[in-house]
Amino acid sequence: MPVEFLGIAATHDGSETRPRSGAAFDKEYTLKLARAHEDHGWDRVLFAYGSGSPDPAPAAAYIASRLDTLQILLAHRPNVSYPTFAAKTFATLDQISEGRLTVHFITGGNDHEQGREGDTLTKDERYTRTREYIEIVKRVWTSHESFDHEGEHYRFHDFVSDVFPVQRPRPDVSFGGSSAAAYAAGGA
Repeated sequence: MPVEFLGIAATHDGSETRPRSGAAFDKEYTLKLARAHEDHGWDRVLFAYGSGSPDPAPAAAYIASRLDTLQILLAHRPNVSYPTFAAKTFATLDQISEGRLTVHFITGGNDHEQGREGDTLTKDERYTRTREYIEIVKRVWTSHESFDHEGEHYRFHDFVSDVFPVQRPRPDVSFGGSSAAAYAAGGA
């Protein structure tokens, strides 16, 4: 079984034990840290998501366009954008990174953190939404014909994307959770 070394793609020099010295998105620090991971043989870095943090997708694109081999693990919460928009964002990032993207879907285990961005669904309802969201994203990545969707959380008509991932049939998807609802969503 292969071993993968996973690091964190921090966007500033602060931590749980000391405050940051500059802006929330310090592009020089972000690049320096990511380059250190690549130069020292790390396989992948996680671009984490937090309600008040810099958006991880453009930060990941910035790194992907400046490094050659480091894999990108992009955290994404389904409550922050429509799945068709997210699928195009991810496909574009996979193009920029030349096929080095994995998307980690975060359903959100903390009601308070979710509520900061207006997500008031229960945890089980969030897992149901995440399942539907991932199904749509995967279909957008692989469908070259327009399609309609009438689901519990999302509805749209005649959608087809003009941007597709480098990876075929699609980038890998990562998912976490340990509740019965999480197992049902992740297993699907």
